[in-house]
Amino acid sequence: MSRTLIITNDFPPRAGGIESFVHELARRRPEGSVLVYCSSPDDADRTADPHFDLRQPFPVVRDAARVLLPTPRVARRARAIAEMEGCDSVLYGAAAPLGLLAAGLRPLVRRQVALTHGHETGWTVVPGGSSVLGRIGRTVDTVTYLGEYTRRRLTRSLSPAAASRMRRLAPGVDTERFRPGVGGDEVRRRLGLGRRPVVVCVSRMVPRKGQDTLIRAWPRVLAEVPDAVLLFVGDGPYAPRLRSAARGMDSVRFTGPVPADELPAHYDAGDVFAMPCRTRWDGLDVEGLGMVYLEASATGLPVVAGASGGAPDAVLEDRTGHVVDGSVPGPTARALIRLLKDPDRAAQMGVHGREWVSGEWTWDRTLERLDGLLEGPGTAP
Repeated sequence: MSRTLIITNDFPPRAGGIESFVHELARRRPEGSVLVYCSSPDDADRTADPHFDLRQPFPVVRDAARVLLPTPRVARRARAIAEMEGCDSVLYGAAAPLGLLAAGLRPLVRRQVALTHGHETGWTVVPGGSSVLGRIGRTVDTVTYLGEYTRRRLTRSLSPAAASRMRRLAPGVDTERFRPGVGGDEVRRRLGLGRRPVVVCVSRMVPRKGQDTLIRAWPRVLAEVPDAVLLFVGDGPYAPRLRSAARGMDSVRFTGPVPADELPAHYDAGDVFAMPCRTRWDGLDVEGLGMVYLEASATGLPVVAGASGGAPDAVLEDRTGHVVDGSVPGPTARALIRLLKDPDRAAQMGVHGREWVSGEWTWDRTLERLDGLLEGPGTAP
């Protein structure tokens, strides 16, 4: 059996979208085919789940460093692990900068694949970042991309040969976990929402996600749909400012952090999902894809997404939802009002969204693509 060494800084118990993606890829691979070499979690993450590594169905080798960098020390240890464990392929959890290890590992392994997400697009515009991506592209067999937006941005930094070897690899959605009727009624009962129309936003609270735009749009929504509720699910560094902005607005609710196994039920408590994300810092802070839109669609909700980066790739405009300019409140308010005032149309979008995700965004498809990337012949120099 071939064996893959995953080298990554992004891995649980640290929370985040990339961490979840890499973890799902690792745990869904065949037993005995994966080994993970990763950085150490910070004290808070380690305390929250001290036995995480022991519960995994594969070995996890933790480096003492909180951040792995492509230093000579890390390169030596990666080579030693790959040789000792008989690994014939390497998967980099995030291409930059750890993909720079690829040249040193090339004599030991047959295939090397570097995942990209949203943040690598920022590397294309910072001094020196583009050349780093170009070097990584030359030394790995494949650089992956989430969707057309990230592919176009990354291509600017890659050689024609490296760009021709790019392949799409996006996270899948577990449509058994995320489905209609998975516990939303209980969440509504617990929060005292009754049958009021609910706009739900499940997301980490950071400025890019656009929760503040929802709050600014909310008075306009209430003018048309007076009994509506705006439900924020999650936490993050922007949470105190959002709570302050919503002070005095009784129809805006915050759940705080929610365990991962309860997230599907919180999606299911909504009638519409909205996260009007926006691009910041001239493209340095951009949405790579937005799995929350696909999870919401799988749960049968119409979505309102921001036109940031690859977020539109997760929406079929006017079929599964709407894409709006998330930098100002007007477009978000108008999209929400249309959906809340036409529940039949909103429900139809939810049905289409679930059909689309069930057909195009499954983990089976993702793993089939990854298998092809890891099992093929080596192509990089």
